[in-house]
Order: sequence, then structure tokens, then C-alpha cells
Amino acid sequence: MEIKKLAKNKFPKALLEIPQPPADLWIIGELPTENLIYLCVVGSRKFTSYGREACEKIIAGLKGYPIAVVSGFAMGIDTIAHKKAMQVGLKTLVFPGSGLSAEAMYPKTNVRLMEEIVGNGGCLISEFEPTFKATQWSFPMRNRLMAGISKATLIIEAEERSGTLITARLTTEYNRDLLVVPGSIFSPNSKGTNKLLHQGATPVTCAEDVLEALGFEKPKDEEKQAKLFLDLSPEEKKVVDLLREPMGRDDLIRAMKFPTPTANAILSVMEIKELIKEEMGEIKLI
Repeated sequence: MEIKKLAKNKFPKALLEIPQPPADLWIIGELPTENLIYLCVVGSRKFTSYGREACEKIIAGLKGYPIAVVSGFAMGIDTIAHKKAMQVGLKTLVFPGSGLSAEAMYPKTNVRLMEEIVGNGGCLISEFEPTFKATQWSFPMRNRLMAGISKATLIIEAEERSGTLITARLTTEYNRDLLVVPGSIFSPNSKGTNKLLHQGATPVTCAEDVLEALGFEKPKDEEKQAKLFLDLSPEEKKVVDLLREPMGRDDLIRAMKFPTPTANAILSVMEIKELIKEEMGEIKLI
């Protein structure tokens, strides 16, 4: 894939306004030309199922808004954020901790993801020479670009001593909004995020909280529901048709005529998307 050096007059304006702006920028793909608002999404490499669900649900709720998701190229929440953003039609900007050549790119396991990002109109950006291989100090360096280009940073999960907290600190230093998903008091993966909340970060429990922080008017509940029902998969449409009246889970699964594990997975996703809920032993539409 072609690596281009950005001319200084093509640098994102926000990156010229931070302390220690980049001297050079290399890019694969194209910077989005639309007037998009950049949201940095970062979190733990060793994510939990809660972290994955929170990340996917919040990003799914941003569908249809002029938002681009910014992240690193790490395994874990970064990768989940990029994949979900593309799935719902959002552009993504990637800041690896290495140069952009195939030999230097880190981690190697994400090379296919790089192709998908560029194919979907996103890009990879680095201030390091294309052949530069990632080092311990290059990740904190690139974190300042991720925080600097974004209007707000959303932290999904972070341990007490986590590189994610460097991005959080830079976000506040650059006078950007710091948004944090609360976590379990029993989870090591939430010690860092819960500490950030204690220090005054904005708690986020849904996409609407993020949209509000980015300056969008919160959609009314009816609009939100209508939008969700427009985007149903064929399997989800079948469940909606069956739930004209509330049904017990076993009766619904039989009526769906899918293998039980498949049916349960569909219902779980619909619960996460707040399309259905289970009460008093029956499942009904919200």
C-alpha cells in the first residue's frame, strides 16, 4: 500500500495546535475530506467481555452521525473500536506506534485490518519514518497525536497502571473532553477508569452521552427506537414479527426455528441493542 508524506499545509489543524506538534506525517489512505468530528476511543489490550460489549454498543449508537473514530493499532479495545466503526459506516483514523511500512508495522496481526480501514475510506497516520520499528517510548508519543486530533477521548477499560492513562492525561492537558465508561469495582480492568471518574472525568453509559459531549442534540427516545428498528437483520426482523405479544424464552426460541445457541445469541444481541427485554419470565419489545 502506498505511503505518502503529507505536506505541511495538509496537516490536520488540531495537530498544529498541540505542544510539540509533529514535524512530519506519513499517511496510508486519505484523510477524510468531510467535516467530521474526531472521537478517540482507547482501552485495555486485555479487555473483558464487558469492555467489548460497552465499546461495540456505544460505537453502534454513533451510526449516521458525522463522526470519525480515532485509535491506536493495538490488539484489544483499539481493534474492536476500528472494526465496529467500519461495520456501522464510520470512518476510522489509525495512529500506530511504528512507521507505516509492511516490515515495521506493529502488530503484524493487524495488517489485514489496515487494508480494510483504507478500503473503507479511513487512513493510517504516523510521524515516524516508514521503516521505524515500535519502541517502548513510541507509543506514548503517538498517544499525544490521538488525543490532539480528537474533540474528545472515550476510555473503555484501563488498569491502574495502563498506557491508556497517558492518553487520558494528554486529553485533559489539551483541554479536550475526557469520557469514561464506569466499570466494576471488582475488576482490575476498571481500576484506572474508575480512578479517572473519581478525578472528574465525564461518565458515559450510552451513545447518547457521547453524542451530547460532542455537541450533538440527543435524539428523542422515539427517534432512537425508530432508527434501531430500521437497521434490523433478517433474523432480528423475524423476532420482532414473533413478539407482537410477549412470549416466554423457550416458546420464542421454538418459534424462531434456529438452533438454540444461535437463537440465544440473536436474543442477547437484541437485548444489548435495547430492542427487547425480559421481564417476569417473558420477552417483549421495548
